[in-house]
Formats: sequence, C-alpha cells, structure tokens
Amino acid sequence: MTRLVTGDLMECADCLCLASRRAARTMTRAFDRKLRPFGIRATQFSALAMLSLRGALTIGELANSLGVERTTLTRNLELIEAKGWVKVLVGEEDARARVVSMTPKGRAAVNAAVGAWREAQNGALAAVGNSGASAIRKLSSRAIP
Repeated sequence: MTRLVTGDLMECADCLCLASRRAARTMTRAFDRKLRPFGIRATQFSALAMLSLRGALTIGELANSLGVERTTLTRNLELIEAKGWVKVLVGEEDARARVVSMTPKGRAAVNAAVGAWREAQNGALAAVGNSGASAIRKLSSRAIP
C-alpha cells in the first residue's frame, strides 16, 4: 500500500477536531470509571445533576442545557427512567412536550455518586490545568466561526 501525503494534508495530523474528540472520549471514560460502582454513567450523572439544579425541564430544555441532541438525550433518558431515576411525562401546557423530572430515587443516586464525580473532576482538572479547563468551558459555550 502506497501512502500519498501532500503538503496541504500534513497539518491534518494536528487536527483540533480529532484531538478534541479523542480528549472527550478519554475524559468520559475516566468519569465513567469513577461512577461505575454507583451504576451510573457520566452522561446519566450530568442529566441528573442538571435536573437537580434546575428542576423539571422539557426534553428540549434539558438537551440544550447539556449540549446534546434531543434524540441522544431521549435514548439516555430511557435508560435512567427504567432505573426509576426520572419520570418523563406529557407537558401540562403543551401535550406535545415531554417534561423530565427527577424522582427521589434519582436524587439519592446522584447524591451517592457526587463524591466519585468530584474525584473524576479533580483528576481531569489536574490533567488539563486551570487554563485548559477555562479553554474547554469557553469552547463549550460558544460557536467557532
């Protein structure tokens, strides 16, 4: 097999999109390892924490708050609803809307796991440093031109 690499493509080896996707997977795996003893994944913990902080939200509001697609969130919600951690009900004002609320069992799950989340958070912060954490937060809250 012959490789053909043009000068213009050499810089692709340092692609920020690819690096950020790898970094996100690495970080997610680290959080998942810490949360595993509590039977919760990082994505599930984030959804429960957001509901704990903001109260009941429509699926659209929760997806927006978490920065995920509605379809992805819907799949994740099915898993935590099956565990009895959330309830998804028809909206009172709009029957087309689905409102997600945390159950007492969900509140207990997130409270039990918050120490493990904190360990993962501190590990991630140690790995990227304060300036790296600030850069990640800045990028996650705005569009890149």
